[in-house]
Amino acid sequence: MKLKELQKKYPEFVYESFDWKIAGGDLAASFCFAMGDMKFNPKIIIRGIDAARIEKIGEEAITNFVFNMGLAEIPSYWKAACCPKIIIKAGYLDKTQIKFWQNLIAKGMAQFFYENRLPFIAPDWQINFPKPKKHPNPFATRLENRALVPMGGGKDSLVTLELLRRAGEELLLFALNPNEPLKEVCRVAKGTAIAVERTIDSQLVLLAQKGFLNGHTPFSAVLAIYSAALAAVFDCGYVAISQERSSSEGNIKYLDQDVNHQYSKSFDFENKFRKYCKKYLAKNINFFSFLRPLHETQIAMLFSRHPKYFPHFISCNKPFTIKNRQKKIVGWCGECPKCLSVFAMLYPFVSKREIRKIFEKNLFEDKDLIPLMRELLGVAACKPFECVGTFEETRVAFYLSLKAVKGENANNLPVLLEVFEKEFLPKYGSMEKQSQKILSSWNNRHNLPKNLENNLKSALQTALRRG
Repeated sequence: MKLKELQKKYPEFVYESFDWKIAGGDLAASFCFAMGDMKFNPKIIIRGIDAARIEKIGEEAITNFVFNMGLAEIPSYWKAACCPKIIIKAGYLDKTQIKFWQNLIAKGMAQFFYENRLPFIAPDWQINFPKPKKHPNPFATRLENRALVPMGGGKDSLVTLELLRRAGEELLLFALNPNEPLKEVCRVAKGTAIAVERTIDSQLVLLAQKGFLNGHTPFSAVLAIYSAALAAVFDCGYVAISQERSSSEGNIKYLDQDVNHQYSKSFDFENKFRKYCKKYLAKNINFFSFLRPLHETQIAMLFSRHPKYFPHFISCNKPFTIKNRQKKIVGWCGECPKCLSVFAMLYPFVSKREIRKIFEKNLFEDKDLIPLMRELLGVAACKPFECVGTFEETRVAFYLSLKAVKGENANNLPVLLEVFEKEFLPKYGSMEKQSQKILSSWNNRHNLPKNLENNLKSALQTALRRG
């Protein structure tokens, strides 16, 4: 169906209500959204809740957290028809809050607009909430000096976990919809993990099959809201996410605006959410990305120092799709931009035997991946819509991989590195100098507390000395 037809038929998207309760040691919440004659009822369950802690936090604070979780879910359902108006009946938002959510839809869904060839849509928000019209005060109780670390099962969150642990920080892990690979990573990490189950209304999948609009939404914003709520509920004074500096780089220009697949992982979003969290959610939660100063290549170098995770970590997105989430064993697909990017980032820092064992093959030997390599290196019209490194650091990763292979056998290059050496390398100038610049660089645009900044710098310098 076309946009005008959908918007005419569904002029309003309504956040009607939400509910939550404590039962059997879990907090269960449900939401009600309406779009025309359709109702959506997504649900979440937070496992291992201490009822006494909930009572101490208070019903008003928990209700506010759950209400905001519902707000974070709106883009996933609103996108089906891009309704011109979003009506909030479930709670109150002031003008600053509305601006925050409008920005998230405009920038966080830019990929959705681009892939569906839609204009950038800024729905009008209308608050239809009974008096008194005032947002609740943020949760203001002081929290323990403990970190909540959201776990995705990939190398980034594992580097965050290991370096915080080495710094003597007390940690809790957060796993959303943990499948078997993610559960195994948490077991190897030997950390206490909070499990949250998020259930998407099954109608959403059916609508896509019927011709309604579908596509990428800012999922990391959902994780941010959930993380802030969990930090308060489980008494954690800060949330340490694991977004690197490359997440702020866009993928393509569309209608004179940046399209960034990773907007809700970007530094811009991090700063906006920090303000939102302190004013509207929890005053004493410090939300920041621990890896923001680093490039993806540097994170791979740090990760290579933790071989216990090699058989278990997973950054390929296929195991986390709705279709594959319940499967017990789903490994690296070896076919997507994410797989090739991680392979190239890690290759210079681990042995040939180890990397082949991780991916079950040498991805550089797969000629079918040459088009993906071109996209990752910046030759194609668009950077892949995946969480991959910048063009600059990806070129460095391929150069360092080429250098590593030549150190072993200069006369037998795998096909991707052969193409890279002949076609790409002559265009890049002094890659040795550029490599050292990337590996030793430090981005000062971050929100790390000073002690953790020093710890991360120290870990980077140690890794560089070891080579």
